[in-house]
Amino acid sequence: MISATRLEAASAAVAVLSNRTEVTEWSRRYFGPWWAASAVEASAVCADPVVVATVDPTEYAELTLQVHDGRRTDEVEYARHRMLVARDGEDIIAASPDEEIAYRRTASTGRLELSGSGVAELAPAAARLARETIRGQLLRDGWAVLHASAAVRPEDGATLLAFGGKGAGKTTTALLLASAGWRLLANDRVLVRPTGERDVEVVPWPSAAALGLGLVDSLGWGAAARGHLKEGGSFHPTQHETVTAALLAGDFTPLWEDGKRRERKVQVWPDQFPALFGVELAAGGRAAGLLFPRVEADGSPDIVHGDQTLGLGEDDFMSGATEDRYPDVFELAGGVDGGGRPSARDAVSARLAKLPHLRVRVTHDVPAGVAALRKAAEVI
Repeated sequence: MISATRLEAASAAVAVLSNRTEVTEWSRRYFGPWWAASAVEASAVCADPVVVATVDPTEYAELTLQVHDGRRTDEVEYARHRMLVARDGEDIIAASPDEEIAYRRTASTGRLELSGSGVAELAPAAARLARETIRGQLLRDGWAVLHASAAVRPEDGATLLAFGGKGAGKTTTALLLASAGWRLLANDRVLVRPTGERDVEVVPWPSAAALGLGLVDSLGWGAAARGHLKEGGSFHPTQHETVTAALLAGDFTPLWEDGKRRERKVQVWPDQFPALFGVELAAGGRAAGLLFPRVEADGSPDIVHGDQTLGLGEDDFMSGATEDRYPDVFELAGGVDGGGRPSARDAVSARLAKLPHLRVRVTHDVPAGVAALRKAAEVI
């Protein structure tokens, strides 16, 4: 029996079909809180681009043989795995031997097929490509991708966007606003486009959220996270086992990868924000102000005076260079850069430049941080 999930975001849509319900349920869970994700009858899927994910080792082996059948292949890294890409007429075919997944994309029909040996590998791969299909449609339709977190004021849709490089405090800022009654729209990036005469429309870019153990503790979520695990629950499968062990032990000391200054974090499914932590999610909003946070462990949360402007670099707009985990090997964006056309980025930047810009100092002192962000929100 074939199951199906349909996803919609702004003007884009894609259907995920599979011979295993676990695959389509993964997409429905992952995107449902932020994008309109719903179960549909497979027979009703006709007009949308489709991602067909089939658990079938024989089909995987046959397609993999086609990739190696004397064709010229390019080797790329995709989702941190080696992938071999080739052409079969108009189709793009590929094989990822580490994951035991093979791919075929037919541009004329909008059909992207995946075959694999296991559900655990195929489900996230199908969801990833469904998201890339949506992104490709939106990029071609004049959207851009900002490297920002976002929170929405529920009464009017006003959206505060938080910018900054890795570790600047984007996620912390959005979650502090969410704890003050705002709704979380994104923790790391958003899709944006100019609309009307002066507005910038904002929609989520669904992804698992990476939260440091210290942040989870300071937000008062530690007991809920630990209780969830003790009752047999889990977080996103990308979460490292040492983080799970620390949560179970009630230890919120930051964990670092050996030899690296990269923190291992709690990996939260989107639907776990409302279910576990009482944080409501937003499906869209209207840009109303820009925040430029800076985490200072020993400082006091407050607005910091000084000029700050939005640029067009890696720290503000995403680009093909910053999307190298998922290069567009299946040409889903039709040649448009992963962050949007330059004209789209320029138009968005010009409109955002006219909005209030505030630098804010944030810490894990939740009451003080909330107070500072409420003060910042008063200007929008």
